[in-house]
Amino acid sequence: MRLCLVSETWAPDINGVAHTLGQLADELQRRGITLQLVRPRPASMCRDTRMADELQVRGFHLPRYPDVQFGWPCAGQLHAAWHHQRPDVIYLATEGPLGWSALRTAERLGIPTVSGFHTNFDHYASDYGLGWLRGSVARLLRRFHNRTGATLVPTQRQADLLGRQGIERIVVMGRGIDAQHFTPDKRDRLLRQRWGVGDHQPVALHVGRLASEKNLGLLVESFQAMHLAQPDLVSVVVGDGPQRQSLQQRLPTTHFTGFIDSDQLARHYASADLFIFPSRSETYGNVVLEAMASGLAVVAFDYAAAAEWIVPDQHGRIVPLDSPHSFVDQAAQLARAPASYSQLGRAARSRVADCHWSQIADRFLQVLTTAMEHADDRTTHPARL
Repeated sequence: MRLCLVSETWAPDINGVAHTLGQLADELQRRGITLQLVRPRPASMCRDTRMADELQVRGFHLPRYPDVQFGWPCAGQLHAAWHHQRPDVIYLATEGPLGWSALRTAERLGIPTVSGFHTNFDHYASDYGLGWLRGSVARLLRRFHNRTGATLVPTQRQADLLGRQGIERIVVMGRGIDAQHFTPDKRDRLLRQRWGVGDHQPVALHVGRLASEKNLGLLVESFQAMHLAQPDLVSVVVGDGPQRQSLQQRLPTTHFTGFIDSDQLARHYASADLFIFPSRSETYGNVVLEAMASGLAVVAFDYAAAAEWIVPDQHGRIVPLDSPHSFVDQAAQLARAPASYSQLGRAARSRVADCHWSQIADRFLQVLTTAMEHADDRTTHPARL
């Protein structure tokens, strides 16, 4: 099989989409799948050595979000590339201008497509003061996905929601975790000493992009409440983004690391005790599985990955989406209960340890194969709303 991956984000970008696609690429390469990649040109000018072919196109950045890049439409380049090396199937990971250009070109060439719903763009419109665009964005996403052979989503709850919004041919494909990389065995006493904590002091960790859509005001409230409840607690934030400076001003005693590499990230997870994740905009939230695999008790909303994997009071604490005050209370209560958060962390590790990326790649290939088998129906009569 020759598979072309089209995405407006890819390594070295640090986000859930790039991470998921990178893990899938590793698994597919091990299976002998020939991979092609289409993405915006990265600033580093690097190329992915796993790819048999790679097309890098011109990109542009959002004015208020400079670390996010979209690709310009490039139908001519895509047509030439796919005429020269025709893929058997195309995976459209993002629905930006590059994704739309790839979809239209694939339709003209009669190449089957599968799409992924990785980002809640309609939710992000509200977070960036463009709530009046939310309905239009939702309609645009529906048109995009209904023109592909299948739309992959990470949870059944997301599938049900999108189904009610009129998106068809939805397939649930979860996410995996490398439990050999993210493991409690990487707990690092020297790292904890740099944070100024002893063996029995609690460390509360947050990992993620520091941006408006991540509900970071609630993170501030939670950390402040945890410090009041357990004065010797230390808080750590891993990640970067446009909200970092304001967060540092509001949390002056918190350790901010910026972006760190994967090896350091695994040590930071394992060296903490609690994971605080207040986001309500995720389609999944890979960091929840990373924290659980690392043996951390998680406090999160009853949503996305947390809803899929955490049984309340067995692997962590989950809170209804409309209860931010309960979120803060749960975080503060857990901070002063070391026996409880230790037990939850051990159970969380056991819960996700066997969730391998190889299983996810098998599911991905199954969906791609089905799309190829039904290609004639989809390309002859594409769904248009």
